[in-house]
Amino acid sequence: MAQFVTLADGTRLHWRLDGPEGAPILLLSNSLGTNMEMWAPQMPALTQHFRVLRYDSRGHGLSDAPAGPYSIDLLGRDAVGLLDALGIEKVRFVGLSKGGMVGQWLGANAPDRLSHLVLCNTAAEMAPAEPWNARIALVRAQGMGAIVNGVVERWFTEPFRTAHPEAIAPIAAMLHATPVEGYTACCAAVRDMDQRASLPRIPMPTLVIGGRQDPATPLARSHELASAIPGARLVELDAAHLSNVEQAEAFTEALLSFLKD
Repeated sequence: MAQFVTLADGTRLHWRLDGPEGAPILLLSNSLGTNMEMWAPQMPALTQHFRVLRYDSRGHGLSDAPAGPYSIDLLGRDAVGLLDALGIEKVRFVGLSKGGMVGQWLGANAPDRLSHLVLCNTAAEMAPAEPWNARIALVRAQGMGAIVNGVVERWFTEPFRTAHPEAIAPIAAMLHATPVEGYTACCAAVRDMDQRASLPRIPMPTLVIGGRQDPATPLARSHELASAIPGARLVELDAAHLSNVEQAEAFTEALLSFLKD
C-alpha cells in the first residue's frame, strides 16, 4: 500500500518500510530517472538485518513532481523532512548517483541524522553544464522516451545488457514513467551542484562504491570522493553506472560488510 508524507512546501513523498521492527533503520535514495524499486536486488538481504526505508525522491515514482528547477539542497532537505515526519532520529544511508549526491549533502549538513554513509556511483560535481542543458531540452521537447535507450547504454555494460534483458526491462520502465517535470528539474539540480568544498566536513564512517566501467560518474570521481572525505573506504566493482543491478551480489556484500559494523 502506498504511503505518503507531506513536506513543508506541500510536496508529497511516497515511502515504504520493510524488514523487522526494532532493527536499525537503513534509508535508501534512488538515482535520477528511477524510483525506490531500483533497490529490489538488495532487498532480500538488507531486510534480514535492517528496517529498510525507501522513498521516491521528489519528481520521481509516485512522489509529487512540482515545477522546478530543484537543487541538491532541496532534495537533501526532503530526506530530512521525511525522517522528521516519520519520527526517525538517525539512519544508515545509501544513495546511488543522484541519491549519493543527496547523501553527500546530508553528511555535511545534517551529520547528526546519519550513523553510516554509502555513496555509490556518484560525484560531488557534474560539470560541464551543456550536456545537461541539451538533455533537459530534449526531454521537454520529445518526452522521456527520447533518452531511455541512451541512458540504459550508459548505465549498463554491453555484455550485461545482452545477457540480462530481464534486469534491464524494469529499469527502462522506470525511466519511461518518470515525470518530465520531475526529471528535468532534477537534471538542473545535478547540473548546478558543486559539493567538493563540503566533503571534508563529513564526519561519519563513509563507504564509496564506484564502477570501473561507469561512463556517467567515472571511477576517478569515486576516488575523488574517497580522498576528500576523512577516513572513507573505496570499493571498486566491475560494472557501469547502476552497479547495484549489474553486480548485485558484490554490491550487496559490500553494503552488508560496511553497514553491519
